[in-house]
Amino acid sequence: MAKSLALLTTFALLSLTTVRASDPDLVSDFSVPDGVDPAKLDGVFFTYTGLRGGAPASTNGIGYKSVTIKDFPALNGMGISMELLKFAPGAVNVPHTHPRGAEVLFVVDGSLTVGTVDGNGKLYKNMLQKGDVFVFPKGLPHYQANFDKTNKAVTVSAYGSSIADYVDLPKNLFGSSIPDEVLTKAFKMSAGTIQQLRTAQN
Repeated sequence: MAKSLALLTTFALLSLTTVRASDPDLVSDFSVPDGVDPAKLDGVFFTYTGLRGGAPASTNGIGYKSVTIKDFPALNGMGISMELLKFAPGAVNVPHTHPRGAEVLFVVDGSLTVGTVDGNGKLYKNMLQKGDVFVFPKGLPHYQANFDKTNKAVTVSAYGSSIADYVDLPKNLFGSSIPDEVLTKAFKMSAGTIQQLRTAQN
């Protein structure tokens, strides 16, 4: 009896954790911003035109334009967002994670090498062509790289969260104030190498 109660309590706590980690459910058809009269809304409210100019250029070779509730209030409560990315020839989107949502990437143009690593350290990678789709599970480290030296690649990503967030792993590890002693032991590197990595991220 005690084991059953403990098991039931564990499942209940896990359920609460899952609910808290996701976007809240709507109690109406859609969310209306404060101060807006729902009767005056039309199709314009559900339309976002910010991608008409494409993704902007970038100094690191990856131009992107995110579509989140910050710019598109109609997404509020929907639990989704998206992003348009343009990879210059040779550009790499460094290993990163999205802690709040899975990512589904669609290749609009060009080709892209992608990969994700599971909790056991296994790498799942593939070379994607125009029209291909790849899914990156929520929270797992992953990367995208355009190894084509002459052609750009364009992708659209959809996220299972209104704000999936972006955690740049090299910058968060080596651009932070984690003590050198921790990083040298974790990565089995000399303090000098750690300092070089820190310098590269700052």
